[in-house]
Amino acid sequence: MSSPCDPQHAPAGDVGAALMMIDSRLKEIHDGKTGVDTEQKALTDQYIASLDTKGVNDVLDGVCTLVYMFMQWLRAAHEDHDKDVIEYVVPNVVGTMRMMPKSVRPEAIPTMAGLLVAAGTGLSPSLWRQQYGDWTEAELTPLEATALLLAEHINRITDDPNFATRMVTQALSSADED
Repeated sequence: MSSPCDPQHAPAGDVGAALMMIDSRLKEIHDGKTGVDTEQKALTDQYIASLDTKGVNDVLDGVCTLVYMFMQWLRAAHEDHDKDVIEYVVPNVVGTMRMMPKSVRPEAIPTMAGLLVAAGTGLSPSLWRQQYGDWTEAELTPLEATALLLAEHINRITDDPNFATRMVTQALSSADED
């Protein structure tokens, strides 16, 4: 029986914009030794500020699509080693978020953990979250942090600082070809 949270029923959203945000933040973190690329940050911030409500919702759906894609990749990688993605990835991400109290308020962590479990079990993060109402302002940064931490986790596993971004870019390219 199909779940109402099945990914086939979910909007993909603006995955390109979501990926641009996450990739920009990853680069910001890794290039932090030399300083933040203020031009890139300003462009990203300007783009986000220019969005209307529909555009913002599309980016939110895009970030949820990234969370889903990252968790599905991690699930396959962990299953190859007879490990459970929920057991190994969720505590890692939640523990990291707990160390980020300025960006991730403690009350947002259970929602992000639920989002990860939903994605890790094959449910759409967007549709899973939607059943609890609209996104709150306090959840936006934690959602971005969740996608960022998953991408960074994938990049560390693969020992490739661009693997997660490249994986999504290739998936988008192949979807455009179909």
